[in-house]
Amino acid sequence: MFPVRWLAPEIAEEALFFTRANTAEPFRQLKRLFLVMPVLDTAEVIKLLREFGQRVALRGGNPYRAKAYARAAESLGTLTVLLAEVIRDRRLREIPGVGEAIADIITRLHRTGTHPGLEAMRKEIPAGVLEMLSVPGLRPEKVMKLYKELGITSLAALEEAAKADRLKGAKGLGPALQAKILQGIAIGREGEGRRHLHRAAALLENAEQRLRQAHSNLKRITPAGDFRRGCELVSELSLVVEAAEADVGTIQSGSHLHIYLTDPAHYGITLLRATGSAAHLEQLNALAARKGFIFDATGLHRGRKVVARSEEDIYAALCLPFIEPELREGSDEIARALKHALPKLVTGANLHGILHAHTDLSDGVDTLEVMAAATRARGYQYFGVADHSKSAHYASGLSVEEIAAQHAEIERLNKSYGKSFRILKGIESDILADGSLDYPDDVLARFDFVIASVHSRFKLDRKTQTQRIIRAIANPFTTILGHMTGRQLLRRPGYEVDIEAILAACAEHGVAVEINANPWRLDLDWRWHRRALEVGCIMSINPDAHSTDELDLTHWGVEMARKGSVPADRVLNALTLPALLQHLKRRRSVQARAA
Repeated sequence: MFPVRWLAPEIAEEALFFTRANTAEPFRQLKRLFLVMPVLDTAEVIKLLREFGQRVALRGGNPYRAKAYARAAESLGTLTVLLAEVIRDRRLREIPGVGEAIADIITRLHRTGTHPGLEAMRKEIPAGVLEMLSVPGLRPEKVMKLYKELGITSLAALEEAAKADRLKGAKGLGPALQAKILQGIAIGREGEGRRHLHRAAALLENAEQRLRQAHSNLKRITPAGDFRRGCELVSELSLVVEAAEADVGTIQSGSHLHIYLTDPAHYGITLLRATGSAAHLEQLNALAARKGFIFDATGLHRGRKVVARSEEDIYAALCLPFIEPELREGSDEIARALKHALPKLVTGANLHGILHAHTDLSDGVDTLEVMAAATRARGYQYFGVADHSKSAHYASGLSVEEIAAQHAEIERLNKSYGKSFRILKGIESDILADGSLDYPDDVLARFDFVIASVHSRFKLDRKTQTQRIIRAIANPFTTILGHMTGRQLLRRPGYEVDIEAILAACAEHGVAVEINANPWRLDLDWRWHRRALEVGCIMSINPDAHSTDELDLTHWGVEMARKGSVPADRVLNALTLPALLQHLKRRRSVQARAA
């Protein structure tokens, strides 16, 4: 009988009938059927669904509608069963981001290879115009302007026109946009195929849930690849799955998800190799060879002995302590491990409070009381409110009068908490163009702590920007330097600064260096953390939360700190409340002497 598993549900039964009842010419009948009903695989449907969303975006209207198609396409990429089976069982709407309308579109795309709405939109705009949507910061309305007024129909044509200074021919397009476009094209190429850490986490979690729903007897499922190593951008979605033999034939990788199936005896070696990095595995292989082992996909071998059940067993057999996944980048982690010089990395459990969060008094969405209650409910000892300062008009920065009112509210709430919890009076003060902070000293003196951050004049030259930031660091009221480089991953690079000089200034003045945990920032870059520790800096892991949900972004800051080899004793908000209050008291005495 001709296999029909990969056919669309409504024609599978008919095709099966043809192969049984008309065995003389089943292939001719099936060929005729396919001409009417082409069946697409998941990858092709994903591609068409993304195109659908891009064309919707170019039409204008609700931007969230266009993004919904992209999210649904991304979720389809983590399916661990055939799309045909999901459609047959009417389970499309169980996929995150897939509602009734998108489910109908997916079904039509899968069964027919197209959709009436898609075909209509294809007549409006050439396919090449869609390429320009990949440029970070280039909004759909600008893309349409470039197409309609300048006749630009591809990304290559856009790059050529920008380099040739031809974009100024349309109203509203000028040198600044040209530079932004060229920068965005470079960022887009560098980030191609990579996604933010938090988005990768959501996709992997959803994939694991679907696997467990479909296979109730699965035991361990562990994320692997660059996600497990805590990389700020994730290129590979992968899961290591301990599966019984009966499940092996029915579990498959998605178009954007790689599943490594293994048994308990080989779980460790499979997880180790699936986690990487390639450079780390090469160094392990070299060490194994020096010690007389063979290191391959089935384990660590010497004679009849095979070590493969756990990562800990494999490292121990090589006389190494366990090397945390975040450190496995092939730099010097094995050399440090051989010398027993690996740090004990910070964990989320080490943190005792939050020191960078916003309320609805500036650009947050929740009140001070609600934010503090949510922080307390998470087991923290303190909540450091740090709304924007007065120059931040874009974020409803606080006037002096609003500061006084907020402080009165803080004092009222603190009386109700007793000694177990405390709201700390903070501010995220803009660093002005000359390096001064955004309030006079008598106002700054009212705060328990001050986060100094750059929010403007990003294009100053390297020397001027560095001097600006160092002057702010030297201000005796500065407690923490916020998001040092101002980068936004896959959106814009950081501004040009001398990081080495800034770290030295932070160490000299006792100013903590922020590890901003917002997944779009993750700034300071983990590659600079060890250097910060070497010159004497302390770090501060902050969520930069603008809602109660965003308090949990702290997790990603911890991941970056771990990847940067940061131990808990070098993290400001790993201090208990009494210890932090003592630290802040010492800083206030320094401020008083400076005044």
